[in-house]
Amino acid sequence: MASRDSANADITPEVLLRAYACGIFPMAESIDDPTLFWVEPELRGIIPLGGFRVASRLARTVRSDVFTVTVNRDFRGVIDGCASPQPGRDDTWINRRIRELYIGLHGIGHCHSVEVWQDDDLVGGLYGVSLGRAFFGESMFHRARDASKVALVHLVARLLAGGYELLDTQFVTEHLRSFGAIEVPRQRYRALLDDALHGVADFGALPVDQPVSGAQALEIIAKN
Repeated sequence: MASRDSANADITPEVLLRAYACGIFPMAESIDDPTLFWVEPELRGIIPLGGFRVASRLARTVRSDVFTVTVNRDFRGVIDGCASPQPGRDDTWINRRIRELYIGLHGIGHCHSVEVWQDDDLVGGLYGVSLGRAFFGESMFHRARDASKVALVHLVARLLAGGYELLDTQFVTEHLRSFGAIEVPRQRYRALLDDALHGVADFGALPVDQPVSGAQALEIIAKN
């Protein structure tokens, strides 16, 4: 279900948080479309944190630490990377207003980024919204093979360490399905969300000022 909002100027980061608490999120038709619309899918994508799967080849890549993974070091770089064309994706729903809103959420501590670096180059990452014990994954990108997958592995380890209960992916793609993503009906999602909002998680339970090793991330996931 989607609805147009004619008063986009009235959407603030605080309004956005209230929308997430109700199970809805904004999108734009394209990067050039100045307007936003609200979305509440009939079937919602989630990754059950206890059922997160890491393929053996990807686990080897994660464990090798061929990439350096950081958190909240370059939020603007990540959202700009997500807004850029990707292989198989020429357009994006991240317009200027979306970018401004989520930078605002980041500024008040409710939106986080995971960056993946190769030497000094930002080659992948993701960002999402944190509210209670729920994390809403917004978008990811990669400029090097497996970079966004490595970001997701490190995100899940951080969510598990921080006491999160819900990882919302909004929709399910074949890419996400390989990690264990499933679709749940709207009413079931609302129940999961309501439970996750009653509590506090800690995105900073793992260090945010220094990289976490791939081996440590995989160990956290394996224990859960």
